[in-house]
Amino acid sequence: MKISVLGTGLIGSQVIHLLTAAGHEATGHSRSTGLDLITGEGIEDAVRDADAVVNVTNSPTFDDASVDFFRTTVTNLLAAMEAVGAPHLVTLSIVGVDQVPDLVYYRAKTLQEELVKAGPVPYSIVRATQFMEFVGPTMDWTTDGDVVRLPSAPIQPISSADVAAQVADAAVGASLGGTRNIAGPDVFALDELGRLALEATGDRRHVVTDDTAGLFAAVKGDELLAPKGAHLSSVHYRDWLRSH
Repeated sequence: MKISVLGTGLIGSQVIHLLTAAGHEATGHSRSTGLDLITGEGIEDAVRDADAVVNVTNSPTFDDASVDFFRTTVTNLLAAMEAVGAPHLVTLSIVGVDQVPDLVYYRAKTLQEELVKAGPVPYSIVRATQFMEFVGPTMDWTTDGDVVRLPSAPIQPISSADVAAQVADAAVGASLGGTRNIAGPDVFALDELGRLALEATGDRRHVVTDDTAGLFAAVKGDELLAPKGAHLSSVHYRDWLRSH
């Protein structure tokens, strides 16, 4: 199969590697290759003749600008795919994204899903829980000196490798016309995840539980946990920490 992967970062690069190793023709597209989803430049060339298009691009910010980013990029992408007859769009999203309306970025991602669902192109949406790789950056956002403030929001982390594998699998399969939910096997409070990460890396910062701190302060319940029927990966966070 010929598959176009839009976005060559953490997930996109792994998706390309997996698809290529499986014998598919997977090509990555980003600004460096002439793709601009905001202006529309290069989209038709990127998706022409593709059996599937994987969109793992992301907004550069988590603020109000993210809404315009997803509205513009998805609209341009769908128009280009319809124009060249690309038959299948795979979009990476977030478990529970429509359940946390106080987060503007989550509202933006929900808009992305809604546009894809209402669009003219057969689609598959892969919703993942929070990446294990993002625990570190999440702590950095709420660090003041040697104190890391984190809420006790429940999180079910999944490795980016497992996310990439599921996205690649969706790309070579038939359009779902719906959503596949994926998650890690274990549930943690976010502050507990932070403590585990600091201990594993010998980081001398310490975590203070603060349910008003950071992006995930808006999470009040189990909105970001795997729903019934989700695919659970086998990689546990403690094992992932030891291997990284």
